[in-house]
Amino acid sequence: MFDAALSALQSLAQPSLLIMLLVGVAAGLVMGLIPGLGGTGAVAILLPVTFGMEPAQAFALLIGALAVVHTSDTVSAVLLGAPGSASASVTMLDGYAMARRGQAKRALSLAFLSSMAGGLIGALGLTLAIPLARPLVLSFASPELFMLTVLGVSLAAVLSRGNVVKGILCGLLGLLLGMVGTSPTTAEERFTFGSLFLGDGLSLVAVALGIFGLAEIATRVGQRRTSRNLITLGGGWGTGIREWLTYWTQVIRGSLIGIWAGVLPGVGATAGTWLAYGQAVATAKDKRTFGKGDPRGIVGPESANNSVEAGDLIPTLLFGIPGGVPSAMLLGMLLTYGIQPGPAIVTEHLNLLYLIIWCFAIASIVGAFLCFLGTPTLAKLTKVPFAVLGPGLLVVMLLGAFQGGGQIGDLWVMIALGFVGWVLKATDSPRAPFLIGFVLAIPMERYYYLTATLNDGLGWMSRPWVLVFLAVLIGPALWALVKWARRRRNIASDDGHGIAAALLHDDDEGETDGLLKNSPWSLAVAVGSVTVCAAALVASTGFSPEAQLLPRLVSVAGILVGVVLLIQELRARQFWTRGRTAERLTVRTAVRTFTLMIGFLALVTLVGYLAAVLVFVPAYLLFVARARTRTTVIYTVVLGAALIALPSLIPVDLPTGLLG
Repeated sequence: MFDAALSALQSLAQPSLLIMLLVGVAAGLVMGLIPGLGGTGAVAILLPVTFGMEPAQAFALLIGALAVVHTSDTVSAVLLGAPGSASASVTMLDGYAMARRGQAKRALSLAFLSSMAGGLIGALGLTLAIPLARPLVLSFASPELFMLTVLGVSLAAVLSRGNVVKGILCGLLGLLLGMVGTSPTTAEERFTFGSLFLGDGLSLVAVALGIFGLAEIATRVGQRRTSRNLITLGGGWGTGIREWLTYWTQVIRGSLIGIWAGVLPGVGATAGTWLAYGQAVATAKDKRTFGKGDPRGIVGPESANNSVEAGDLIPTLLFGIPGGVPSAMLLGMLLTYGIQPGPAIVTEHLNLLYLIIWCFAIASIVGAFLCFLGTPTLAKLTKVPFAVLGPGLLVVMLLGAFQGGGQIGDLWVMIALGFVGWVLKATDSPRAPFLIGFVLAIPMERYYYLTATLNDGLGWMSRPWVLVFLAVLIGPALWALVKWARRRRNIASDDGHGIAAALLHDDDEGETDGLLKNSPWSLAVAVGSVTVCAAALVASTGFSPEAQLLPRLVSVAGILVGVVLLIQELRARQFWTRGRTAERLTVRTAVRTFTLMIGFLALVTLVGYLAAVLVFVPAYLLFVARARTRTTVIYTVVLGAALIALPSLIPVDLPTGLLG
């Protein structure tokens, strides 16, 4: 095997392979900056380019892009608070908070180095997996895989820290949303209400960009008076590098979690980064700084972000089982070249296998180096008020979401979930568990169905690894209960409102701003959640017994947790604040922003994307951002010209309207 690895490295010295690798790295970095593309978009856009190439050249191009797309998607998350992909949303929590304090270089250096290390460790893991992968992948059956997905969603309690009830409820709501569409067990449609569009389920890109991206735009548009000087790149390259060296254990743990998340089918980068963030929080002695600029909140997730792609290649190449969409496309390309994935690839195409590993490792290093060089230029974006950047980001996000399924319905879903994300953020309800639940809904249901049908009763719970996962699941829950009881004793006063006081005055606010958390909006979240879960329970009665198995369980759990939250909010009414100017301005700005978004989509539906942009952007700049007329004209012309030229440069489709 050493000879094959050395031969593959020598082949990279060929100019054609090296050029393809560098082109792939450059393309991956650019696509990582564009919200909504990510690894799926990078591979999908570059895949047609590989037709006619030699297998080695094609894989050098695609692996080069796939290895770095999660390195550059951090830039917009840190500098703009708008994640370039769903998996970068976790880096936004601490990275953007650090950047707002003038420490953007520190945050980015931590992210770039962690991403590079994750890629290298992931490549090493892929190398070691060649002789060891079969027992590793096949050691778990459906009970263990089901418990892993449950464990992933249960980290909502850790991620939300002081908002345990809200975190669990948001995770359950995300699970319900992930069950919209065709059942993975019976192939019958659920929660579609007769809509053909909903039959395919909801797009992850639309959900993630709505909950995080559009919600952030709606929140920060009202900050136009202060955002101009809100972020400076500042110093900190050296500080970040030295600090990164002190967190080497976090790098290794995050990378290993990422590899494991990639190996498990259906988990992927988004859940992998949140799992890495969860372990960083769980193993920290002081959790109060997470979400407020803690370096550990960047190092762990970014290490997992890149290593998950390497982990995804393990079952894809060695067993022909893709763990995600990008690897599925790579698998299709393998078959196109007549290369059969599986154990035989180790003997028949060992050179190609090691070439992929070398490409992944080298691309990780080159990508991080280029990001270090390009950051000063990209940082100039932060000097522009966010209210001015908002319409451009919105146009790019919506266009990225459209590329996933090519349906206008994805954009309407994105707007609706953008409003939901804004409400969750404003009421101090954590959004991370919501996204985790959505991502893990289908694999959880599939593994639960297999576990329930292939095992008699609850005997599967006595399996060794299941017991280990149960211990990991119950341990933090018991510890959280003990802490809650202690806090209740310490904070409770003679007025008998200890629970409400603990709820409302917890310092661990997490990722949300919570400007409306002490208002009727919080009560509305509880009422709305109970209503949604009750409606889902009623709707699930019309499904077959197999299809209603998990939806019914999740709905009942959601109702119970929602009632607990409802009681808490009712008892906390005395802490409500009414009529504050900041609250009124927040709501008014958000309503105006989402109204313009709805109007924009209505125009897209009627006249198409380009014409709608030429109407929406100037209206937004003039009436929301209060931009100058000259700025508005230049902005609109440049954006329109870019949209006209884009389809001729890369295979991107612009939505067409009913009127042509």
